[in-house]
Amino acid sequence: MNTIVEPADVLRRAHHVGTYYGFTPFAVAAHKRDASVKAATIGATLDVESLDPHARDVASFLKRVAGAGFTPSPGAPLFFWHSNAAAGRPAPKQIVVQFHAIGADRAIADAVLIRAVRALTADLSKGEPVVRLNSMGDKETRARLTRELGSFFRKRAGILPPDALELAKKDVHAAAETLLALEDHGMPSSTDHLSEASRKHFEALLEYLEATETPYELSPEVMSKSNAWSETCFSIDGGEHIRAWGSRYHELAKHFWKGAPSSIGAVIRINVVPKKEVMPPVKARVAPRFVFVHIGEEAKRASIRMADTLRHARIPLMQVLGVESLSEQMRLADELNPRYLIIMGRKEALERSVILRERATHAETFIPFDSLIDRLKAVG
Repeated sequence: MNTIVEPADVLRRAHHVGTYYGFTPFAVAAHKRDASVKAATIGATLDVESLDPHARDVASFLKRVAGAGFTPSPGAPLFFWHSNAAAGRPAPKQIVVQFHAIGADRAIADAVLIRAVRALTADLSKGEPVVRLNSMGDKETRARLTRELGSFFRKRAGILPPDALELAKKDVHAAAETLLALEDHGMPSSTDHLSEASRKHFEALLEYLEATETPYELSPEVMSKSNAWSETCFSIDGGEHIRAWGSRYHELAKHFWKGAPSSIGAVIRINVVPKKEVMPPVKARVAPRFVFVHIGEEAKRASIRMADTLRHARIPLMQVLGVESLSEQMRLADELNPRYLIIMGRKEALERSVILRERATHAETFIPFDSLIDRLKAVG
């Protein structure tokens, strides 16, 4: 997985993955809106200098989202992707791509975002990267773990590496991450101290990943040290040139929206070919021929499993996998105005079929999964 990454590939592949997993390019969404808040007032309470590099990138992006007048909510979460690379400009030495589900507090958003980030990492690295996953829990969990780690380092002061002990005086979480990279030493694990709410969220995420056949490894050494982060945290290694890291964040979002619900985001850092290549222009957005609508847990899980198959077949399709509200999915469909809807509810998911509805005539056809791609290509 050490393939050299060409700058021209990054935006094209990010857009392609985003389309099939329901992440809209922020630049496209923001182009249609006017800023409603003066930039100076957004995130003014946030101490940016105290943030880790990932949190700084996320905070900078959240400021742009809030400045464009977007307001997330559990019923209408925001699924965006964004990059520091832009069409018509020289490619930076390191391209940063972010994926976010802002205001999506359910575990399905974690699963969809992880799948999308893994898909992009796999496309760019030409490999099959594995998700390394952990949960730091909520404030209650972090406070409990901090106490346990402090006790751990004090009791083992005579046998632990001096560097780790010195770091523990300043930050026990950073010391724990350093020590875990070398050896476990019987260190307390965050997943052993999860609050009831955090445990349920993490279990729900693991169920989604297993039901959608997403490869992952439980990795206690993957930690979010900063208080900016909470709950799920993960990393994906795409070889020498690509690294992805993500986590849920609530404290960050609170600086940009009042009562902002929990959100999840990921930062992908891509070292590209070191040459001053101008990023190619992005093609005008063409309305998809199909919009995929899912109703219920079984349908969501089936559609997540199908996303990469449909993507590799290049079916001209759009869906919002992380949005559970049928009315919000239909609102999106009306906005995109496709010729066809692909509909899957619980009954269809169990029968391994979908309904293809032509919007102009309301004519409906039942299509089994096994012949779906061929039938969609025939009408698409």
